[in-house]
Amino acid sequence: MTKAEKVYELLKVSYPDAKCGLDYGSPFQLLVSTMLSAQATDKSVNAVTKDLYKEYPDLKSFLKLTQEEIGEKIRKIGLYKNKSKNIYNMCRELREKYNGEVPKDMESLMSLPGVGRKTASVVLVEAFNTPAFPVDTHVFRLTRRIGLASGSTADKVSDEMMTKLPKYKWHLMHHLLITHGRETCTAQNPKCQVCGISHICNYNKKCNVKEG
Repeated sequence: MTKAEKVYELLKVSYPDAKCGLDYGSPFQLLVSTMLSAQATDKSVNAVTKDLYKEYPDLKSFLKLTQEEIGEKIRKIGLYKNKSKNIYNMCRELREKYNGEVPKDMESLMSLPGVGRKTASVVLVEAFNTPAFPVDTHVFRLTRRIGLASGSTADKVSDEMMTKLPKYKWHLMHHLLITHGRETCTAQNPKCQVCGISHICNYNKKCNVKEG
C-alpha cells in the first residue's frame, strides 16, 4: 500500500462523513457556488446563496441580473466585485456557447470566465461524477506537508495526486484532505497530537526531530 493510500484509509476512519461543504441544487448552482468559494469559506458562501438561489435558482433568472446587482447580492463574500463580473460573463457564455447547459468536460468548463482548473474539477466530480482531483488551499497545504506531493502549484499537485491513487479514490480523498485541513491539520498550529496520520507525516517527523 502506498503512502497516499494509507493516508486515504486512515482519514476515512477519522472523517466518515467527509463530503462537499457547498449547498447546491443543480450543476449551475454548484458552478456559481464554487466560483464564489475562492478565498472564502463554504459557510460564508452558503449563507449568501441560501437566499440568492431561492430568488434566482437557475441561469434564466441569473441572466436578468446586471453585474452590479450580482455584486450587491454577493457583497458579503471576499473579492465580490471580480466574482460578480465573472459570474455575469459566465452566464452569458453558457447561454451563447453551451445552450444554457453547464458543460461536462474540463476544457469547456475552463473556457468560461472565472473558471480555473480547481473550479472545473469540483463541478466535474460533484455534478457529473467525472474523475478529477480538485486542489484548493487545504489540499495544496496538506499534500505537501504530509509528503504526498511536492508540486509548486495547485495544478502540479493535482497531477501528482492523480498518479498516486486510483481514479475512484480521487473524489473522496479531496474531501478527506479538506476536512482534515479544517479540523486538525490547520495552517497555523496543526493539532499533531490528535492527528490520525501523524506517524506517517513528514511535517510531524520534522517537528519531532527539532524538539529532540
